[in-house]
Amino acid sequence: MTTTAVETPLLAVRDLRVDFAGPHGPVPAVRGVDLTLRRGETLGIVGESGSGKSVTALSVLGLLPGTARVSGSVRLDGRELVGLPGRDLAAIRGRRIAMVFQDPLSAFTPVYRIGDQIAEAVRVHQRVDKPTARRRAAELLDLVGIPAPDRALDSFPHEFSGGMRQRAMIAMAVANQPDILLADEPTTALDVTIQAQVLDVLRTAQRETGAALVLVSHDLGVIAGTADRVAVMYAGRVVETAGVDALFEAPRHPYTLGLIGALPRLDGRGGTLVPIPGTPAPMAELPAGCPFAARCPLAEERCSTAEPALSGDGEHRAACVRSAELAERRPAPSEVYPVPELPDTRAADPSDRSSRAPVLAVSGLGKTFPLLKGTVFKRRVGEVYAVDGVDLDLREGETLGLVGESGSGKSTTLFELLKLGAPETGRIELLGHDTARLTRAEAHRLRSQLQIVFQDPMASLDPRLPIGDIIAEPLRAQRAPREEIARRVPELLRQVGLDPDHAVRYPHQFSGGQRQRVSIARALAVRPKLLVLDEPVSALDVSIQAGVLNLLQSLKAELGLSYLFVSHDLSVIRHLADRVSVMYLGRTVEQGEVSAVFDRPRHPYTRALLSAVPLPDPAAERARDRILLAGDPPSPTERRTGCPFRTRCPLYAGLTEAAARARCEQERPTLDGDRAGSEHQAACHHPEDSSD
Repeated sequence: MTTTAVETPLLAVRDLRVDFAGPHGPVPAVRGVDLTLRRGETLGIVGESGSGKSVTALSVLGLLPGTARVSGSVRLDGRELVGLPGRDLAAIRGRRIAMVFQDPLSAFTPVYRIGDQIAEAVRVHQRVDKPTARRRAAELLDLVGIPAPDRALDSFPHEFSGGMRQRAMIAMAVANQPDILLADEPTTALDVTIQAQVLDVLRTAQRETGAALVLVSHDLGVIAGTADRVAVMYAGRVVETAGVDALFEAPRHPYTLGLIGALPRLDGRGGTLVPIPGTPAPMAELPAGCPFAARCPLAEERCSTAEPALSGDGEHRAACVRSAELAERRPAPSEVYPVPELPDTRAADPSDRSSRAPVLAVSGLGKTFPLLKGTVFKRRVGEVYAVDGVDLDLREGETLGLVGESGSGKSTTLFELLKLGAPETGRIELLGHDTARLTRAEAHRLRSQLQIVFQDPMASLDPRLPIGDIIAEPLRAQRAPREEIARRVPELLRQVGLDPDHAVRYPHQFSGGQRQRVSIARALAVRPKLLVLDEPVSALDVSIQAGVLNLLQSLKAELGLSYLFVSHDLSVIRHLADRVSVMYLGRTVEQGEVSAVFDRPRHPYTRALLSAVPLPDPAAERARDRILLAGDPPSPTERRTGCPFRTRCPLYAGLTEAAARARCEQERPTLDGDRAGSEHQAACHHPEDSSD
């Protein structure tokens, strides 16, 4: 047997450069990227926003807009793709190389049925009739785990959930058994359980077709559990490349080390988060020398004179003049980057919560919305049970994490709290006040004690106002004197780590992390006691996320705040929260002290959530047991008898006794502790004993 097939890469990218037309000349996006992809291999590409990951992937297939200028070489089995005529590229797209896009809703044509679009992808490259193509489409939907594939063929994209759309996109990508799958952030907007399903589908598709996979992601945990090799990009270049185990065990570039150190970990072994200082330089204004030098704690004078090339032994190479030193020392991120001195914000004695004043107490909260039908004359045909039994308990100085899949009722719960009115059902007590009994004046006074930080700071900040006026707005609403407003705005900007002189700037002049700091400053303006944080770091890069989380930790200790922190990222909750409440289909299914719930989960839904969270540790990730939940949550328009989780519950599926199954089907479980007086409660008829 010759070694030619092994040595010849399936895809070889050499000195790839991409420039976009700018107002003052070409702006580089990719600057000399070299990549190699072998048959059946998974290559992960990681980096912050703007590093050139997606542009690199799109340029392989020639999918960049006309304003882009591409140079260099992209060879597929030795055939050059750069400069290939459009007709020849069209024959390769979908047949030899297929793309899985980040947003499947915009990638699918909304006016055509899913089955027609997949069948079209088949017929473009294969000489088959329409019935044969439709049968192939049904087989593909079945392969990726879409229930009732024959019926699903006639659905439109908007009728699928996010996870189902992404699985349908994967089905279309593998329709012609391509040699290469390019997946551009395929799990970014998905819940952790749906993310696990999609990654499992990608692995299945890769196994069934024998395709190589290029996985673009900002999530190092996803890369650790999926990739064989990793390329780390910064400022349009690959700054480190290695096998996945070698890269995570001993990174040789300070940027890679910083990305790993900035990650909160589900296993709690990360300690204090170490953010990478500063922000990437604009691509149109890159400095001479190493573009990372301004943010690098190991930078030397020679780093500013020439940009280092990728060098190293074997497959582990890094573009750093001190890569050999890092390879020998193998330092932890905290040994290279300055570790912020943060106070311990965990409650001193979690078992003695009765001594701390209650901030928020919610019991039996319920909220329904009318289900309407008709265009001109609407009629009520049912109800949507958005929240159907939520219990929350938050004490002074605590952080309560609220977690659950999309559609579990987290946001509706927040809106009911912020309304400061009588709930539809149940009871809400805020700082000792029953919200159902508040007068308008009392609600106005109490509102300053409860503030919210939204998920998207750009959408929540008025683009027409300078940030000084944005921060002052809550103070004006509370009729604060002008002198106090003038004093508080600079004070608040300093408090969140921003320059008071920047109060005259507008939101678009700040980075995403800085805008979120502005949102936090605005929320703190009226000195609240409870801060509601609705996915405050989900839209941020990992290095920026670390800085915001450290800021929240400092502010909590400095100002004596309590946090209600809503997130789909359980690693963030593990890092920041004292207690956690898990929601499913509008109900609280488990709650307790965070280490008890995460280390000894009692509800099968919590166990599935935790098992789906990837760890940025390849060896640990491969050794973990996965619990893949079947399908999506049931529709909230139907109030089911018994346990609402049983349709997806692996514990229920394994029950053999008729009486035990009947109890799950007929009796609705309530929150119960594993022992008398326990704070760790689960709404399950067959919970695991957390005292084991």
